[in-house]
Amino acid sequence: MRAFKASMLELITKTSTTLPADVRRAIAAALEQEEPGTRAAQALAVIATNVDMACEADGPICQDTGMPTFEIKVPVGVNQIVLKRQIEEAIAEATRLGKLRPNSVDSLTGKNSGTNLGPGTPIIHFEQWENDAEIEVRLILKGGGCENQNAQYSLPCELPHLGRADRNLDGVRKCILHAIWQAQGQGCSAGAVGVCIGGDRASGYHHAKLQLFRPLDDVNPDPDLARLEEYILKAANTLNIGTMGFGGRVTLIGCKIGALNRLPASFFVSVAYDCWAFRRLGVVLDARTGEITRWLYRDEHPQRLARVEGVPLTGKEISIQAPLSEETVRRLKVGDVVLVQGEVFTGRDAVHAHLMKHEPPVDLQGAILYHCGPVALREDGRWRITAAGPTTSMREEPYQGEIIRRYGVRAVIGKGGMGPKTLAAMQEYGAVYLNAIGGAAQYYARCIEEVLDVHLLEFGIPEAMWHLRVKDFPAIVTMDAHGNSLHEDVERASAVLLEKLAEPVF
Repeated sequence: MRAFKASMLELITKTSTTLPADVRRAIAAALEQEEPGTRAAQALAVIATNVDMACEADGPICQDTGMPTFEIKVPVGVNQIVLKRQIEEAIAEATRLGKLRPNSVDSLTGKNSGTNLGPGTPIIHFEQWENDAEIEVRLILKGGGCENQNAQYSLPCELPHLGRADRNLDGVRKCILHAIWQAQGQGCSAGAVGVCIGGDRASGYHHAKLQLFRPLDDVNPDPDLARLEEYILKAANTLNIGTMGFGGRVTLIGCKIGALNRLPASFFVSVAYDCWAFRRLGVVLDARTGEITRWLYRDEHPQRLARVEGVPLTGKEISIQAPLSEETVRRLKVGDVVLVQGEVFTGRDAVHAHLMKHEPPVDLQGAILYHCGPVALREDGRWRITAAGPTTSMREEPYQGEIIRRYGVRAVIGKGGMGPKTLAAMQEYGAVYLNAIGGAAQYYARCIEEVLDVHLLEFGIPEAMWHLRVKDFPAIVTMDAHGNSLHEDVERASAVLLEKLAEPVF
């Protein structure tokens, strides 16, 4: 199969850079449903622009290109060892070209392989089928932010705001709703969920992820599960969590449920959460040559999603120039839309842990710290950022307040908000949280004028501290220096709405 590796490289590239047709339709529908001028509508406008940019530039939709997961069907007798080797070579090549971010990290040493290869990476599942003429390869790229929102429940159990979930379909309903509610905006809502009822802990999660390979607009062949899927989609969108957790009418764009037999002693409900940047494509190959004969899920002639280019400006946006003064920061309040100018520093998990034990390699007094792990390419001796959306901030909650206190950081950019320790530090020392739009990696990369320097590169490209100059970088103040948090407000309000769904339905 002389063309197999090239076909895999094309599949990886297109999966990273273009959304499937069903997801594009779902985002287009969400754009129609949200009220113009709201925070959710602004976020969706950025998302739509980002989808268009990624498609036109053949660049990653989201900088977190996730854990590549392949589901492959092959004829009897095909050498799977050879196919796996060629897939790994295609993964390494896609990483070198910047279509994938180097995401494979040694769990013991923290060292990034730089190639997206290593034990368990990528994930490849083979299955034989009685079709001698074709090979089917389906690929999903599911990022860490939404992967962290996966959930597994063991029934019966007690669920906050929903009460007891029993071993029946109504108990399953409560588990799914709880998983969607607790994700809030941290999984880059509006999202989708794949669900498995039953199985063991391992098979349940795997089967839940397999449900994400179903088109969002298909109909479950099991009438009970079809009814539950329809119910969840409607009920989740009454919670007013909305895009990015800003509040809004669209929280979920898909729910797909499967079931496996289980042990009598166990009743698991496994939920695989995926973000709006739902990257899933497939190909059917000629089994003799490895050439692509047709695509699965793909929109062959995508229309532009964006009605306007990026954030619809109202003239009320506040331009802020880094480094920031305490006076400037304390004038900001929750709900303000800001346009960031000047120098920012990226820092995520490894940088935050480092700063708890070591002095920073740069002066952070008055600085803006961006929770971001970009895709970066080195060309002609200079670095260029090709994808640069925010990562989920809550992982840094154990560190952020102390870093604000020690080093004088005035603003944190991220997604999904942060917790009470960070909010208290922001109030005491004068700092704000700026929520960027998760997944909008191409949009924000266009806001980066220059890479000024890079520090701590030994942590790997995603975890290094990048020194960037930005222009007109849009974000929304969702935690201010006066103790206010939009994230707390939305979580409390959506909990009240969740309680209204506690009564049995099935």
